Amino acid sequence: MLDEILESAAAVTSGPEDYRGEDGLLYCGKCHTPREAYFPKGITLLGRNRHPTECVCRRMEREQQEAFFVEQKHLGLVQRLKAAGFSDSSMQDWKFENDAGCNPQMKLARQYVEHWAEMQKKNTGILIWGGVGTGKSFFAGCIANALMEREVPVCMTNFARILNELNNSFSGRNEVVDRLCRYPLLIIDDFGMERDTDYALEQVYNIIDSRYRSKRPLIITTNLTLDEIRHPQDVAHARIYDRVLEMCVPVSCFGTSIRKNTAQEKLNNLKSLIG
Repeated sequence: MLDEILESAAAVTSGPEDYRGEDGLLYCGKCHTPREAYFPKGITLLGRNRHPTECVCRRMEREQQEAFFVEQKHLGLVQRLKAAGFSDSSMQDWKFENDAGCNPQMKLARQYVEHWAEMQKKNTGILIWGGVGTGKSFFAGCIANALMEREVPVCMTNFARILNELNNSFSGRNEVVDRLCRYPLLIIDDFGMERDTDYALEQVYNIIDSRYRSKRPLIITTNLTLDEIRHPQDVAHARIYDRVLEMCVPVSCFGTSIRKNTAQEKLNNLKSLIG
């Protein structure tokens, strides 16, 4: 039985276009490269002095199939990461290729992605601050999408959603905090818009402090001014903002509101259509 298996492995099934070369080896009729190779001199297998080998066209076909399966596996993983990492599916469109060029700071987002290994190692985050509609969430979303397309798990959410999850969690609040801490990068959108209660502030601090202690980077977007963050009015906010400023590099998003510009463009288009 073993001899039959070995003999079958050593034999080459020829195709209708295959042929024998002058060297006695079987050649592919398509690419005209050998489908057999000789063993080193003096070595045989079951009386045979040659063994199967891939011709060029069959090797290329195999490599293409392997590349296809690798790509499909990659796309499937990225799809799962984005489904789990974004609270809204529309965030998946926040990509660098969709940038309209309204935010001059987008180059910093690209650099953050390109130097992600260093940012992660040094626990370097970003505090993206500025007025309403200036592209802060888009800035952060571009980073999230780019990293997830590199198979880096990212969670982009907001504290209002986190607080609701904490209140409705059956597995316990620690599990929610631990899950958020496991992400290599956590992005908190609309920081400062959550409920301003003692309970909410305590949970906000716990999340940020857990990221700090686990030495994992954090990106925050906020409508608060940098002056408001640097000079909080009470101790509860002070200890939160102090942690944020220690972990995150402030980056300002300035200029005209992208939302207002978009609304104006729609209005102009409507006016042109109705005359």
